[in-house]
Amino acid sequence: MVSKEHKKAALHEKLQQLRSITNSHANNDSSIIRDASKYIQELQHKVQILNQDIANGQSTSSYQNSWPMVTVEALEKGIQVNLYSERSCPGLLVFVWKVFEELGLNVLEARVSCTGSFQLEALGVEREENRETTDAHMVKQAILHAIENWSQNINDHQETHDHHQ
Repeated sequence: MVSKEHKKAALHEKLQQLRSITNSHANNDSSIIRDASKYIQELQHKVQILNQDIANGQSTSSYQNSWPMVTVEALEKGIQVNLYSERSCPGLLVFVWKVFEELGLNVLEARVSCTGSFQLEALGVEREENRETTDAHMVKQAILHAIENWSQNINDHQETHDHHQ
């Protein structure tokens, strides 16, 4: 037989776990339960908003958070380009490589990872026949434009695929 003290201690421990999970700062049991109820209502509201976004075909909040981040830096020996996205970006590498080609940059070094996320580190140098000086801002703008084209291409492909189903 379990004593009242043991049951009370077990209940207190469970309430403290609930307090921790819901980030409650309440000290008494009824306030902890009230905070947990508010927490659950907030979660339900977030789920409702996400379901509305999905129903409207607007998963933009998660899409924008995973938009590739781009940094471009002019170094003494060339242009350093870094791209990172939390999601994989099938085909993006081709669009970025075209930027290097169009700007007359040879890739000296490159590291690419496309497993689960997308990461590109590349060092480009100007070709000798390239008369114009390539600056970091111009390269960044060209890469951002390439990302937009890639994104549009992916969306067009998805819409075509959806229509054929």
